Amino acid sequence: MTATVEAPAPHEPRPSAPGFRTPRKDAAALARAGAWARRAPLLPALIFVIAVTQVPFVITIIVSFVSWNSLYPNDVAFGGLQNYVNVFTDANMRASVVTTIVLTVTVVLVSLVLGMVVAMLLDRSFFGRGVVRTIMIAPFLVVPVAAALVWKHALFNPEYGLFNGALTWFFGLFGATAPQPDWITNNPLIAVEAALIWQWTPFMMLILLAGLQSRPLDVIEAARVDGASGWQVFRFMTLPHMRRYLELAALLGSIYIVQNFDAVFTITSGGLGTANLPYTIYQQFFQAHDYGAASAAGVVVVIGTIVIATFALRSVSTLLKEENR
Repeated sequence: MTATVEAPAPHEPRPSAPGFRTPRKDAAALARAGAWARRAPLLPALIFVIAVTQVPFVITIIVSFVSWNSLYPNDVAFGGLQNYVNVFTDANMRASVVTTIVLTVTVVLVSLVLGMVVAMLLDRSFFGRGVVRTIMIAPFLVVPVAAALVWKHALFNPEYGLFNGALTWFFGLFGATAPQPDWITNNPLIAVEAALIWQWTPFMMLILLAGLQSRPLDVIEAARVDGASGWQVFRFMTLPHMRRYLELAALLGSIYIVQNFDAVFTITSGGLGTANLPYTIYQQFFQAHDYGAASAAGVVVVIGTIVIATFALRSVSTLLKEENR
């Protein structure tokens, strides 16, 4: 009797020989190769970002634990947490922290209010709206040092500044002698805040204008047909819709204003109680040459900025989720 050998069923996989690759393994390998092909062009940029941002920050953290003043080059030693203790106990550092908080809160709140007003005005249809929007954005595009110089010399200067010139013209209409105040000397912190508010209001306006234009207009029109006043529409419909945008604008503005150095350095040079944390770090590093204390203060500022940025990213993710619904 002749024995017959049955062929394997079509659905049964054939045993693979050494080196044999199944279609599933080939697809996975192709997927990995495609992923690396997409990421490879970005690798130089990633290395550059790490070298420019993360490596200096790691070095700053290391230096923050070292007692190092370049005026005493032979006294470099490991200081532990002493630099951080000095950051939170030094009177000048505490004063700069308070100044930073006051400066940031004032600029953010006033810029938000003014930005909301301007955004609501620009949300209306009128002739030349595009030109007006471009003009309103212009202050945000000015180089910060140039903007601070304009405010210091063209506006605040007591001899030839625009503010005192306007006072002279106004009082001259009545035949009176105009006061000529020294704006920076009399109100140094307000002078810095005014320059920053002028520069950051357009930034707030852009974010809030985007929020206003995403409102459901059909619902608002239905509310107006039902007899809702303009204030009621704003209070019960527009403001709740704008809450996320207001939070995002406030958080992003806080991130940048906390780190502001240009306006303080240019307008007041940190004098008259206007020295914020970035300017105090500059003094510690470049004037007192205390590298350890300056590094510790810088790490504290970065950590605070990261905390604020985390809330900003959460607000952005929440906005994106709401837009995708």
